[in-house]
Amino acid sequence: MAAQCVTKVELTVSCQNLLDKDIGSKSDPLCVLLMSSSNSQWYEVERTEKVQNCLDPKFAKKFVIDYYFEMVQKLKFGIYDIDNKTIDLSDDDFLGELECTLGQVVSSKKLTRPLVLKNKSPAGKGTITISAEEIKDNRVANFEVEARKLDNKDFFGKSDPYLEFYKQTGTGWQLAHRTEVVKNNLNPTWRPFRIPLQSLCGGDMDKPIKVECYDYDNDGSHDLIGIFETTLTRLQEASRSSPVVKEYTFLDYIMGGCQINFTVAVDFTGSNGDPRSPQSLHYISPQGVNEYLSAIWSVGNVIQDYDSDKMFPAFGFGAQIPPTWQVSHEFPLNFNPSSPFCAGIEGVVEAYRVCLPQVKLYGPTNFSPIINHVACFAKQALQQTTASQYFVLLIITDGVITDMDDTRNAIVNASRLPMSIIIVGVGGADFSAMEFLDGDDGRLRSLSGEPAMRDIVQFVPFRQFKNAPREALAKSVLAEVPGQVVDFCNTMKLSPPNSTPAPNPAGTM
Repeated sequence: MAAQCVTKVELTVSCQNLLDKDIGSKSDPLCVLLMSSSNSQWYEVERTEKVQNCLDPKFAKKFVIDYYFEMVQKLKFGIYDIDNKTIDLSDDDFLGELECTLGQVVSSKKLTRPLVLKNKSPAGKGTITISAEEIKDNRVANFEVEARKLDNKDFFGKSDPYLEFYKQTGTGWQLAHRTEVVKNNLNPTWRPFRIPLQSLCGGDMDKPIKVECYDYDNDGSHDLIGIFETTLTRLQEASRSSPVVKEYTFLDYIMGGCQINFTVAVDFTGSNGDPRSPQSLHYISPQGVNEYLSAIWSVGNVIQDYDSDKMFPAFGFGAQIPPTWQVSHEFPLNFNPSSPFCAGIEGVVEAYRVCLPQVKLYGPTNFSPIINHVACFAKQALQQTTASQYFVLLIITDGVITDMDDTRNAIVNASRLPMSIIIVGVGGADFSAMEFLDGDDGRLRSLSGEPAMRDIVQFVPFRQFKNAPREALAKSVLAEVPGQVVDFCNTMKLSPPNSTPAPNPAGTM
């Protein structure tokens, strides 16, 4: 199963007024990040570098965490004075810690709190500041840097130069990268390194970058050799190598105003069995559930968060409907063709319950009319020049498709539109034909041999999830949707509705 779509958040840590545990010099602090697992055990995620002789450290190493909106993610930042080479922190001096949640950090954007000792008393006047940024930009600048004729700051021998790169923020300069120290050399060449654009300039090629060059001293009193400011655009103009390109992420589209429109289609063919019989797939149990309702709830609950008006069209197919008792392959569950919308997932469930006793289950099992119906709306949305809308059609069915050729053609046509199709198979039928539509083992082709532009069908049999938690079905069927949205919008060069134009791509320096 593909991983669900998450946002990565980058945390930058600095401290002020740390306790001084070293005699004759200052503490050498390091920050360790712990997170709490589902059984409330703390485990170590990562550590920053150690900063020599410093009570107000700014740590260059960032913590990158997957952010799940729907979970409480507990964090603990521990500050230690490192006095030896062992990995174990229990033999190092403890300078204080902060417990908080990722939600608190993200909602503050910048959180400053006092550090406390293990007994919860204040760690002197020590404070910790954590800044959060969503990593939306996965571009990276590659640097190869050398210097010539540096000033000699050492009485014996030559300078030991290193560089610090700073990003400009609303509250001053923030350390983005520190190179290694090149010993005893006034014409140093540093090892090649990479800095994510998000860390260096927030993805803005014309934002000032500050570079400082220092002569390293063991006692922490590093001498400044020189400073300059530049931008990535200027660095790129002076460099010789190729650019990297920016692509929008799923969250760029969602946060940029793209709406996901959810449509439900329910199979009312005769093979489901008489809804009044407990053997029928449409039989609603005394608890008020059946497989159709479970699938609607599971998938709808996740998707409804991405649709601002929460009005969902819901259709049935394969039944004879009043008043003429003609067979229909796309009738609104609320019997209102001019407004087939239901208010929220509760509205879809209610419309299904009211509709069920009013129709006669019949046949055949035709998918193409409902696919083509949603494709009409997706085609209209494509006339707008941004990624304003994307359509997800959920078809819940008990069996074998009758109009396979027309359905293949409809899917190939829809693959060129902002649209994905989820098919949930209920009951115990042979679903091998459905697996064929889910193009995981090769591209689906229309009758004339035309290949689908992309794989847009996801099929799962409901029986696999009979005893699983309610979220499991949604996780499985929706796993591929973020990738399908991004794949389509980037292929069609559609930007999010509320976005500024993509910044110039960055390159190697």
